[in-house]
Amino acid sequence: MSITLQHLLSIVPSPRQRKWQELEFYAFIHYGMNQFTNREWGTGREEPQLFNPQALDTDQWCDCIAKARMRAVILTAKHHDGFCLWDTKHTDHSVMHSPYGRDIVAQLAQSCSKRGLKLGIYLSPWDRHDARYGHGKAYDDYFCAQLTELLSGYGEIFCVWLDGACGEGPNGQKQRYDWERYYAVVRNLQPDAVLSVCGPDVRWCGNEAGRCRKSEWSVVPKSMADNEKIAGLSQQEDNEAFRQRVPSDSDDIGSREALRGIDDLIWYPAEVNTSIRPGWFYHVEEDQKVRTLAELQSIYLQSVGGNAAFLLNVPPHPQGYIAAPDAKRLEELGTWIHSSFSLNLLEGASFSVSDDSYVVSVKTKRPVSPQYLVLQEDITQGQRIEAFTILYEQDEAWQIACQGTVVGHKRICPLPDGISSCQWKLEIHSCRGEARLKTFALY
Repeated sequence: MSITLQHLLSIVPSPRQRKWQELEFYAFIHYGMNQFTNREWGTGREEPQLFNPQALDTDQWCDCIAKARMRAVILTAKHHDGFCLWDTKHTDHSVMHSPYGRDIVAQLAQSCSKRGLKLGIYLSPWDRHDARYGHGKAYDDYFCAQLTELLSGYGEIFCVWLDGACGEGPNGQKQRYDWERYYAVVRNLQPDAVLSVCGPDVRWCGNEAGRCRKSEWSVVPKSMADNEKIAGLSQQEDNEAFRQRVPSDSDDIGSREALRGIDDLIWYPAEVNTSIRPGWFYHVEEDQKVRTLAELQSIYLQSVGGNAAFLLNVPPHPQGYIAAPDAKRLEELGTWIHSSFSLNLLEGASFSVSDDSYVVSVKTKRPVSPQYLVLQEDITQGQRIEAFTILYEQDEAWQIACQGTVVGHKRICPLPDGISSCQWKLEIHSCRGEARLKTFALY
């Protein structure tokens, strides 16, 4: 059975999904007990007295994030070790019972507000410390009570990030997560927040290495919303190979051929998450292994420029600040983003569109030499473009500058060096109905 065009175009994003996708690039902050034990995953048996930063500065975190041109930050309020970074009333295994003794979520919320950044929360459903883990409703009650604290005491939350990690607790048992109950808490307290990864709003790209698909579709089978919830397939131990794993069997998840025979479709856009360092938490031995500017540029172009969002982890030093190598790289990245995408060379140009909207021609007053093409669709009308070519006129002949596949929220295409022309043309070769182009820009 082939899927109908009308059905494909009926799948559109919710208002919360549209607001989330406009953020495009935001930070992950993995901070907690692991900074003080030099681990990636804690055991849950660590004593709160270990947590004792001497220079914790969430203002400095947000300054670094803002300089990178990121628009939001997600904090690991609780990782798998169960240690909580806020003033929770439901366990003593928290920052309030450590020598530091202050609510870090509250501090970060204030810092975000001062700098115009959105705040998101990561609350690990797996808890290696709490004895209620693995006891069904008793642990779900605890988890929902903590969600309630985080979503009702710190202002607007743009994202609740839930992974599906599901290993044994301190009692040797595993928990069967009540996802629908967790979702209900979020929808009730923060109705505009997206639920990511193990949630219905934002899809994990499928790896932690920063690798992106050539064609990242937002309209996909509804079954994909359950992929990360399968406990038996979840990450259950710290494994560096998992962090670098790139599956090769899921490159095509949304073409018409891939969707053939599937009626139940959803709008489920992708997020690319990776770390600026090899690990998710800070380790001094990785100070010389911070990703290069070229690596981060490449991931940015593939993710933000490939109809996905880019979630970049930046783990603070144990003492509570973003270390110099990471801060320097973030500022370099922000400078590149600003310099690359602040001047649209097509401002003031004349555009013409063919009757069927499959060819868009543009003429500038003088020749322009762009480095990047940026296209955007009006995704309120669905994701439509499947293949396109950008051409430029040279010596009275049209030359190919670049070719691409899907567009969606945003497509960024690097262009070859040395191209200069005052006449450009977008040809859309394959489209689901008429194109609904929102942006055609050269930078």
